[in-house]
Amino acid sequence: MQEKSLRVKAVIAYDGSCFFGFQKQTSTPQTVTHAIEEALHSLQIHSAVVGSGRTDAGVHATGQVIHFDLPHFWTDPEKLKVNLNRKLKEIQFKHISIVPNDFHARFSARKRVYRYVFKTKKPSVFESNYIAYYPEFKKDLLLHALHSFEGEHDFNCFHKTGTLTHTTIRTIYQTTYKKVNSYHMIYFQANGFLRSQVRMMVETAMLCAKGELTLGQLQEQLICQKKHITKLAPPQGLYLSRIIY
Repeated sequence: MQEKSLRVKAVIAYDGSCFFGFQKQTSTPQTVTHAIEEALHSLQIHSAVVGSGRTDAGVHATGQVIHFDLPHFWTDPEKLKVNLNRKLKEIQFKHISIVPNDFHARFSARKRVYRYVFKTKKPSVFESNYIAYYPEFKKDLLLHALHSFEGEHDFNCFHKTGTLTHTTIRTIYQTTYKKVNSYHMIYFQANGFLRSQVRMMVETAMLCAKGELTLGQLQEQLICQKKHITKLAPPQGLYLSRIIY
């Protein structure tokens, strides 16, 4: 009789500047998923890794969630975490826990939170892979722009082509802006995001905050009346920070 496998949920962080994105690709092995699966294979764990969502090349995570299945001889999540962290350099396993077999990192998630970090002075060479740069802006215009995104909208004009989804409607529950020392932070909390949606929303909001785009033009794009911008904010400042179940 075959032993049942155990499903585990893991919270991970990774340095996105070292990878061409989260999802496996045929063109390169340099992806987060591939690196994790290689480490798992070395521990005789031959399960596919499923993430709560994809991140673009250069985008980081402090709270990405994945699930995979363990063979019967792996029963100690803490020992597994130690072994995986020894093998992986740019990826850190923060927590591993056993979950019911019907848990799904993507489909069980209720909310996702992204954080975007930037400075108004050019980041140092040590920060350039992790902090974006936007010159001076008007805080009140930024807050108005961010508030425009809140609620349920059809974000068909706020995503990169190639998004595979049955609907482009998403609900943004909350947007937040705060400044900590010289770092400016924007937070988006939603039920889900389309491909590169957060980066396009950040770029649009920052153009409004600099007076290069009007709030009216943002609204026109939000109701899919007219597309004013397709540019994305730099990936360096974006972090997948939390998944809520």
